[in-house]
Amino acid sequence: MIKSFLIGIVVGILLLSGSVYYYFDSGMAPVATSDPPMPFEHMMARKALSAHIDEQKIPAPPIPADEPNLVAGAKVYKDHCAECHGLPNQPSPVISDIMFPHAPMLFKGHGVTDDPPQESYWKAQNGIRLSGMPGFKKALSDTQLWQVALLVANADKLPDSAKAVLVPEPAPAAPAAPVAMNKTKKKK
Repeated sequence: MIKSFLIGIVVGILLLSGSVYYYFDSGMAPVATSDPPMPFEHMMARKALSAHIDEQKIPAPPIPADEPNLVAGAKVYKDHCAECHGLPNQPSPVISDIMFPHAPMLFKGHGVTDDPPQESYWKAQNGIRLSGMPGFKKALSDTQLWQVALLVANADKLPDSAKAVLVPEPAPAAPAAPVAMNKTKKKK
């Protein structure tokens, strides 16, 4: 009886493994950014990311969330993050809507103000695999990464000086159309 039970478990595991392999190998798994997510994809990715960040035991920010650091964080954010994550009171960047998963708008709605700065620091430093979010640990200093993390953690209570940095640059004016000159040749 136990032998039959164990054989049943082994066969069940093999069938499940073979089905999962076939699902991916046959091209049925969604891979385009416009495809719907796989079953449980969001939940599993969120749980894995949260568990991994929790395991890192990232210490508290080594810099204060004061005005100079928030202004510096706003400059870094505008230069490196706003292209995907947007600016306050502005429409979502086109690229954010064509990514999968969509890049979250950090100054709209839920944002990340309820996330501890350590979580945003880790995400900015390391990136998030298969999401389009790059890691910036080779492009930004540790201080800059903490400044951005503090900026987004405090996005709902920024000083005016930091808000002023996050105003979009005016679009460059279109070049003026050349004026056609009416040149007529005089006949001699």
